Amino acid sequence: MKHAGQATLDALDDLLVQLRALGGMREKSRGVFYVRSKAFLHFHEDPTGLYADLRAGADFERFKVDGLAQQQLLVQSVRELLGHGK
Repeated sequence: MKHAGQATLDALDDLLVQLRALGGMREKSRGVFYVRSKAFLHFHEDPTGLYADLRAGADFERFKVDGLAQQQLLVQSVRELLGHGK
């Protein structure tokens, strides 16, 4: 599964705007977010769809982000991990 290219990130722009608004993360390059000095969130494209890898503890959890409901689940999970609650 390859990292998301610019065209894929363009398609996810609304999601990226929401994630940037949360604060607590630094976007090292477009669509690649860090918390402190650790990779926290990044995106992949695959023939089966678009995915986000979100660090949950020591490991990454994979989220499918093709649809709005899936993207909102990711945003909520990011909020919780950053301690922003609901």
